[in-house]
Amino acid sequence: MLILLYRFITLLTLSLLLAILSLGGSMISKSTKTALILAAGFFMLTGCQKATESISNVVDYTTGKVQLEQKKQADKTLAQVKCQELCQNKLSTNGIEAEDSPCLSNEIIPDWVCDIAHSPRQSVDDNLANQCSAFREGLAHHFVEVDGNCNLIKIY
Repeated sequence: MLILLYRFITLLTLSLLLAILSLGGSMISKSTKTALILAAGFFMLTGCQKATESISNVVDYTTGKVQLEQKKQADKTLAQVKCQELCQNKLSTNGIEAEDSPCLSNEIIPDWVCDIAHSPRQSVDDNLANQCSAFREGLAHHFVEVDGNCNLIKIY
């Protein structure tokens, strides 16, 4: 819409310029006419370029936002899969012991921890001492929570 408005104003200006030149053609030198036409053309072309750059910036910004959101979703999925795999491995080898609980991993992937809790949730699960230390200390900002059978409870 902005591009069309700019083009309309530029064409209107160019038309008025040509009308002035044709009416007073003998009074204005040929070099002045050429300079005025070149100036109008310059303004028309630079205006289109700026609008195109603006659209390009919007596309780049939107593409970056989409890519960031895709990475967040991929990290979330990867953390869930790895947490459940780790839980299954612990269950199949020698079970999940009390000392493993409540934290299975302080870094299942960067910025993510893997925690085990009761399902349904019990008050002991809300105790900060029973959560992964990396999450408590702010070293990780997300966590995957599974139950004792490695079923997903919640992803934060």
